[in-house]
Amino acid sequence: MIQTVILKINGMHCSSCSMNIDGELEDTDGVIKADTSYAKAQISVEFDESKISLEKIKGIIKTVGYTAEEKI
Repeated sequence: MIQTVILKINGMHCSSCSMNIDGELEDTDGVIKADTSYAKAQISVEFDESKISLEKIKGIIKTVGYTAEEKI
């Protein structure tokens, strides 16, 4: 099942940060699209939950150097 989630991203300091996150996620099996906005400090991720979990996505973002949390 395809799901889209919006997460708050902490730790970005420039627009290159958002490109790093997008690139890393879009190279991951199960992630269909990643759209990170430095200005909004958030990411919209479209993914196949049968291939990758939200926790795994958060973990990938953490390995790149940022933290992600679900928006309330």
